[in-house]
Amino acid sequence: MRILLDTSVLIDALRSRRERRQWLASMVRAGHTLATTALNLAEVFAGMRPDEEAQTKVFLASLDCHEIDATVAEEAGKLKSLWARKGRTLTLADAMVAATALQLSCPLATDNRKDFPMPELDLCELPEE
Repeated sequence: MRILLDTSVLIDALRSRRERRQWLASMVRAGHTLATTALNLAEVFAGMRPDEEAQTKVFLASLDCHEIDATVAEEAGKLKSLWARKGRTLTLADAMVAATALQLSCPLATDNRKDFPMPELDLCELPEE
């Protein structure tokens, strides 16, 4: 199974937090494919410290990267609009990540579950520290 990784999980893995590296390694050993989106890559690079560049590039290159295409963009816009009508503001970035996971029919691994209220979205249970 493919698992889509949100920015929070990527950063935790890169900075050796919350046992995310161990969890990701166990997912790979179990036969899962790790993926992310181009948007998440941009978020990671935006927050990257100068001394983290080499390690970051190596780690991110090991993941499948999914582009934000017109289908994902349309679904993200619809999700954002739907939740706004329900009184819930989603960031466009989170809507795009959710739309990607839904399009790929894969679970999303995130530490920010509250940002992804869609009942149709499968959120991974992440181990706590």
